[in-house]
Amino acid sequence: MKAKELRDFANDELENKLSDLKDELFSLRFQSVTGQLSNYMKIKEVKHNIARVKTILNENYLKNKNTVKSKNSK
Repeated sequence: MKAKELRDFANDELENKLSDLKDELFSLRFQSVTGQLSNYMKIKEVKHNIARVKTILNENYLKNKNTVKSKNSK
């Protein structure tokens, strides 16, 4: 998933996506340990997607924080 696509999501949707990705990563790690995982690059891909979602959530948080700060200044 690309960051551009993620920016269109609401914060609640991003948090749900983050939770789903963490569950998927847990499942992939479990498969890796048991020897059932055939594509080890999938773990790296899921980690990158988690980082993307966290980055977008942080950007949204900072944007909202600055908006509130500027409204209080007026």
